Amino acid sequence: MQAQLVHRGPDDGGMFLDDHVALGFRRLAIVDLEGGNQPIANEDGSLRLICNGEIFNAPALRKRLIRQGHSFATGSDVEVILHLYEEMGEALLDALNGQFAFALYDRRKSRLFCARDPFGVTPFFHTQVGGTFVFASEIKAILAYPGVTRQVDLTGLDQVLSLPGLVSPRTMFAGIHSLPPGHKLVIDASGFRSGAYWDLEYPMLGETGCGGSTGGIGRNGGRDSVGSKGEDFSGAVCDALATSVERRLMADVPVGSYLSGGLDSSFITALMGGGRATPLRSFSVAFNQPMFDENTYQDLMVARVGTIHNTVLHPPDQISASLRHSVWHAECPIKESYNTASLALSGSTQAAGVPVVLSGEGADELFAGYVGYRYDAFRALRGHKGPCSAEAHLRAQAFGSGDLFYEKALLSHEVQRRKLYARPLADALPEFRFSNTPLVDGSKIRGRHPIHQRSYLDFKLRLADHLLGDHGDRMLMANSVEGRFPFLDLDLVNLATQIPPEQLLQGFEEKHVLKQAARQHVPDAIIAREKFAFAAPGSAFLLQESCPWIEHLLSPATIRAQGYFDVEAVEALKRAARQGLALPSGGAPDDPLLTVLSFGIFLECFDMPLLGPGGAGW
Repeated sequence: MQAQLVHRGPDDGGMFLDDHVALGFRRLAIVDLEGGNQPIANEDGSLRLICNGEIFNAPALRKRLIRQGHSFATGSDVEVILHLYEEMGEALLDALNGQFAFALYDRRKSRLFCARDPFGVTPFFHTQVGGTFVFASEIKAILAYPGVTRQVDLTGLDQVLSLPGLVSPRTMFAGIHSLPPGHKLVIDASGFRSGAYWDLEYPMLGETGCGGSTGGIGRNGGRDSVGSKGEDFSGAVCDALATSVERRLMADVPVGSYLSGGLDSSFITALMGGGRATPLRSFSVAFNQPMFDENTYQDLMVARVGTIHNTVLHPPDQISASLRHSVWHAECPIKESYNTASLALSGSTQAAGVPVVLSGEGADELFAGYVGYRYDAFRALRGHKGPCSAEAHLRAQAFGSGDLFYEKALLSHEVQRRKLYARPLADALPEFRFSNTPLVDGSKIRGRHPIHQRSYLDFKLRLADHLLGDHGDRMLMANSVEGRFPFLDLDLVNLATQIPPEQLLQGFEEKHVLKQAARQHVPDAIIAREKFAFAAPGSAFLLQESCPWIEHLLSPATIRAQGYFDVEAVEALKRAARQGLALPSGGAPDDPLLTVLSFGIFLECFDMPLLGPGGAGW
């Protein structure tokens, strides 16, 4: 199992074994390079900890714990978890500000206590085999455990086809689960129990500051200070982001930045670059098609901050060459080829000797950055009829509100999926459709402003398992690089929930407050540009490459043998891709052909059962 995770931790490996528990760890050394190896024990050896991630408020916590009489064996930031547990038990999670997935073994109480950070930056997968609880940072390590079966989770596949990506606790492997963000689990004499310890919560309509409404949730779930409509939040946002960036520079190795040329990464890069003794290293990816080019805006920031900038060129032939590698690390089908660009980007970062990078994920979700926020506002302005009863039923099942539109009309999209699935799966779709079980806590949706409703859904359905997961952590760690995300700091998120939604989307201008906050740090040309979603060549570009193995995976014989998709439907997608415009993936309409292709790669990479003639059935 450890051997499957060497890419996540090339610097050291460690184990702890007793009669009931085996803990294994692979380390990417970031803090306390010589002494921070894991598992880590407390003073009397009754506790053992393994933790993937960083605790950004560890310095203050460490000082407090030393005053309380605790002794530290390492300089590692994660050791504070052990001593907080001695003081607070499971409530220690209320004290942490970081990105983490950990397992803590309490030998005296025969208890295993595990948790994942509030936003899902760091992964945690688990299953049970013959009464044994098995967990790992990636599923490929779980598959190495004897007795773990391999079967496609059809609901997971339906999520990938219908949503931005998978949604915890679902994975692409039946019986293997992802611990949701902000959740903990405990195994002891009382059995197995899990639940949320933190959630994003926006004010109800009618409270002061939100079309009248107030502000946010503290890390313990309590209401904090009130935000009023006329208050200027831009200065507070800038200060909170600067503090968050400073926290995420904690490292004993070089820390760089991903610089796309958009507002979010430019703002972070500017805040990182000020007052440095040595120039900041920044990294970007480029394509040889003009529609994807952002070099002009990257050059503006490089000149302003004075970074040492690395650009890696990623043409379509390299996309096809790295698709398999991308799917192997993502452990799921991918909806856009930008994952391969992310893989190339982390490879160039690692080659430059920079194992930690800061990136801008989370800003669009917090500050109304996606086009969907403007779309909602236009719909409200012109008025709209409510959905039909069947559509409302699907929305209520999935989102907890029958009137809430998110991304697409679910009823018509189900018709499209039925055509794409092979006949046996199409007939059985009502049994495994993604909306059969709630995707989010509907109580956090109902009675909120539409901007806050979409923000909550974006956090849960787009950010956690897709942008931070298969697109983020997995593509970074494939090359032993750790990503850190300043917009996902608890203090900054708490502040953002207090901003009246009318300020977030002022006059249909997305990210209005964030743009005002960035004006002293980012060139006007970047602030004024339209939102430019991450995009990369899609399936049409890949078909133009006439790559033999892609042709084979999309051939009628292969699709028929796999048994998951309809041969004629896939052929129609191929004809449309060859005859139509070569549209990009990412930020564009769905590219189902790329999903079909990457699903075929997924089946091969993980030796999954086939449903076609001679297959294992389902």
